[in-house]
Amino acid sequence: MNTSPFVYQRANSVDDAISLLQQHGDGAKLIAGGHSLLPIMKLRLAEPDMLIDIGRLPELQGTRREHGEIVIGALATHHQVATDQEIRSSIPLLADTASRVGDRQVRNRGTIGGALAHADAAADYPAAILALEATIVARGPGGARQIPAREFFLDFLTTALASDEILTEIRVPVPADGHGWSYQKLANQASGYAIVGVGAIAILDGSGTFDDVRVGVTGTAAVAWRAAATEAALRGQKPESGVVAAAADKVDDGVEALDDLHGSAEYRLRVTRGLTRRAILQAVARAQQRG
Repeated sequence: MNTSPFVYQRANSVDDAISLLQQHGDGAKLIAGGHSLLPIMKLRLAEPDMLIDIGRLPELQGTRREHGEIVIGALATHHQVATDQEIRSSIPLLADTASRVGDRQVRNRGTIGGALAHADAAADYPAAILALEATIVARGPGGARQIPAREFFLDFLTTALASDEILTEIRVPVPADGHGWSYQKLANQASGYAIVGVGAIAILDGSGTFDDVRVGVTGTAAVAWRAAATEAALRGQKPESGVVAAAADKVDDGVEALDDLHGSAEYRLRVTRGLTRRAILQAVARAQQRG
């Protein structure tokens, strides 16, 4: 299916793009790699009057380490996130997640900023972004603001970004030395999207108990979430398989699972609990190896 007609405009700067968003309101959409927006335009799920191309703006590129965080420009491609040596060594959960987004073409063209701003229910990044307690930086007419990941994903294809704001960078705190991590995914074999994806971070104390554990889930429901009940059940506990299994069974507390042609709600919940157990246990094993 073809898209509806639209006007194309290349922005000269972030401020120029913000000005165009203000002028055209809800009828304008930003585009960079296009691998999130164009498919839904072809399905007529989005019919913008104008596309504002920000794909070449130097302000949105690059990766740097700053004050204990890795700062990733919104235009970093999935391939760049997956292969960047600083990201691979400091936040391997994010690098591994990026390496499993879509296929090679998508990873070389799609951007982390576009994927997050799009907020597809089956996107990979939200699980890792939530588990890593990242911060999304947005810039609009009033300047820049920082949005904690837990406050960013609101609903299906809906985020905390205002209509005249641009996602400019992602700030990811570097987890403690010796932390363990894992991203477990049941992928749609045709698209590579996550039917269910679970990201986990495990930090053990000197006695081998959970000092901190964080779990983010994507794909199961219309919006990604942090598994607070699972995390609370594990903190201060020994990472024994029975303890982890009981905590993982709490992962979907209060969650309404999707029910579609890719999997029933019951199936998705069963897979979510299983992948949560697997992700936590693998994160623990890595923490024990590095500790």
